[in-house]
Amino acid sequence: VRRHQEIHVVMGNEACDLDSTVSALALAYFLAQTTPAPKAAFIPVLNIPRAEFALRTETRFLLGEQGIPAAALIFRDEIDLGALHRAGLLSLTLVDHHVLPGADTALEEAVVEVLDHRPLERDRAPGCPVTAEPVGSCATLVTERIAQGPPGVLDRLTAALLHGTILLDCVNLSPAAGKVTPRDVACVSLLEDRFPELPSRDTIFKALQAAKFDVSGLTTEQMLRKDLKVLSGDELALAISAIYVDLETFLRRPGLLQDLDAFCKAQGYAALVAMTISFNEHNEPSRQLAVYSQRETLRSAVCRALEEATVPSLQLQPLLSPWPCLSTYTQGNAVASRKKVLPILRAAL
Repeated sequence: VRRHQEIHVVMGNEACDLDSTVSALALAYFLAQTTPAPKAAFIPVLNIPRAEFALRTETRFLLGEQGIPAAALIFRDEIDLGALHRAGLLSLTLVDHHVLPGADTALEEAVVEVLDHRPLERDRAPGCPVTAEPVGSCATLVTERIAQGPPGVLDRLTAALLHGTILLDCVNLSPAAGKVTPRDVACVSLLEDRFPELPSRDTIFKALQAAKFDVSGLTTEQMLRKDLKVLSGDELALAISAIYVDLETFLRRPGLLQDLDAFCKAQGYAALVAMTISFNEHNEPSRQLAVYSQRETLRSAVCRALEEATVPSLQLQPLLSPWPCLSTYTQGNAVASRKKVLPILRAAL
């Protein structure tokens, strides 16, 4: 701000999963390499405080494998986007999301481009290019963008990051998981054609999946924060956590009810939806759901919305819950990921 230096930030969503991180890193690098005579410095920003990075086990693993130290990354608590924007110095490209959370509404005017793989919930100003395509991984859209650019910009490091990310997001391109599209497959093949020395799909997927599902040593609060999305209505906030163990294992955690209560009170969440996921040896997902709230009417309303949803139908079957303030289900429609459940919950709010 003092030197009046323009900054172009590329930033993923608040869950800051591997897809958001790698999409931001790769696209910022591409823009820095290909923008003619740029006035701005291109900076990828990980949309979490640095202290949260320890919970992103798969991201730390892949970046570590590629020799990128955490010290080389810039986190949300290390750059004042509000001050840059107020000084008229900020341009913002959003990857892996297209709606800023309520606390960042002031930054909307700074958004100059969007790349996302979710259905659009809002329109942008006419001058802001929007790429919103229903592919399995936002990294696929970034790969396509880089592949269309000047030859030679795509290097082995960037290719390795994109390759691992698409494979993890699309569950090793397994149709059973319901995430992969022909464009994801095409991008993985393109990266492998250009860099035949990339590790095999099975090798990198298994390593990343093991890192992602390694929650040993995490407290319940850390498990809830590891992959968290928050929906805010006019009067209340709802937390949706992806949990990387099966529901039975999660419910057996000592002091779980007290931990859920403390987590919601500390963060101001009126309710919490925990979506558990586990995979069998054929990479087929199994999903279960738990809805927690001390407010019975709110919990019932959230449960009703999930039970009665038709787009998609979750095919929920109630399970016996150990506590009245927690409703538990097995989810018959195992391809209905959190991305598909969020609009149901947003409409319920």
